[in-house]
Amino acid sequence: MSKKKNQVRGLIALGTAAASATSAFSGVRTARENGDKLTMVNAAASAVVAVTGALLAVRTLRKGGKK
Repeated sequence: MSKKKNQVRGLIALGTAAASATSAFSGVRTARENGDKLTMVNAAASAVVAVTGALLAVRTLRKGGKK
């Protein structure tokens, strides 16, 4: 695949991770307001997934899509 396509994919992945992080932190806030432990665990797990996705996207952008 071309370098430009990999950069576009990396940027899309980064945007998706940012949106996921926003949603996860909103879930944390809601869970704290309601005192719901299960929702808090779910939101924390979602935040971890969002951070991991962002790190993978950054790595893809830095390497230029090379594996």
